[in-house]
Amino acid sequence: MKPKVYFTKTITPEKVLEMYRLLGCELPGKVAVKLHSGEVGNQNFLGPDFWKPVIDAVHGTVVECNTAYAGERNTTEKHLKTLEKHGWSRYFDVDLLDGEGPDMVLDIPDGKVIQKNYVGKNMANYDSMLVLSHFKGHPMGGYGGALKQLSIGVASSFGKAYIHGTGVPENLWTADHNAFLESMADAAGSVARYFEGKIAYVNVMKNMSVDCDCCAVAEDPCMQDIGVLVSLDPIAIDQACLDLVYASDDPGKPHLLERIESRNGVHTIEAAAALGYGSRAYELVEVE
Repeated sequence: MKPKVYFTKTITPEKVLEMYRLLGCELPGKVAVKLHSGEVGNQNFLGPDFWKPVIDAVHGTVVECNTAYAGERNTTEKHLKTLEKHGWSRYFDVDLLDGEGPDMVLDIPDGKVIQKNYVGKNMANYDSMLVLSHFKGHPMGGYGGALKQLSIGVASSFGKAYIHGTGVPENLWTADHNAFLESMADAAGSVARYFEGKIAYVNVMKNMSVDCDCCAVAEDPCMQDIGVLVSLDPIAIDQACLDLVYASDDPGKPHLLERIESRNGVHTIEAAAALGYGSRAYELVEVE
C-alpha cells in the first residue's frame, strides 16, 4: 500500500497542527522536534511563531546540532545565542544535541557510501521525533526537505563533515557530488530507522528560495508559496514536494528547478528509496 502524503494549500500555524493530527500518530515519551534554527542574516527560515502550535501540541523540545562551517551556529556558545536571538529559547525548551561530549554513533550496515553516522549524543534522551522541514532550494543538495533534516540536520558538527566528505571529514567540500548525496541518504536512513514507528514529517513549501536557511546571505523566494505536506514517510513527502514544483505554472519555477537539477537533487531521493526506508510512490490526499 502506498504511503499517504496529506497536502493543503493553506499555510498557517494552525493548519500545520491540523495537518499533523491527520496522521493519527501519537508521538510517545519525550519528543525531539528537529527544525532549522536559521542562520543569522537569513530572511527566509520559518520561525518560532510559525511552528509554535504544533510544537506545543506534542510538548516537544526543539533540537539542533552545530554546523561544520563558519557562521553563527558552528560553536555551542554561538548557536545558543542564535537560538535566543531568533526566539526559539524564549518559546521552547531547546537542546543542542552535540553541544558537549562525544557523538552518538549509528551503524549503517547497508550504507552505500558510509557505514556510520555521527549524531548529537543527546538524541539518546528522546523517545520520538517530529521533523519540521522548510522545503526550498539548497546550494549543495539542490533542495532541502525531510531527508536533509534527517541527515545533515541531526548529524553532529563532525558528522556533518563526515557526510559531506563521504566518510572523510577533511574532504567535506571536495568529495564526489553524487556520493555526497548518497551519503545523505545513508545517514537519513539511520535516523529514520532509529525512531521507526515513532517519527513524523511536516514539509512546508513557503518562502521558496534557491538558497537554504543555512545561508546568511540568501536569495529572496523565487516562487509563490505552495502549501503544507505531512506524512509518516520521509521519501514520499520529499518526492511529493518535488512533484508539486514540477506541476506548478509559477513563472519562478525554472529558477528553482535549475538549482535542484544542476545539483542532481533527486538523486538523494533515489538513493534513499534504494535503501528501502520509504517509497517514491505515494497517495496524495488533498485537504481543504
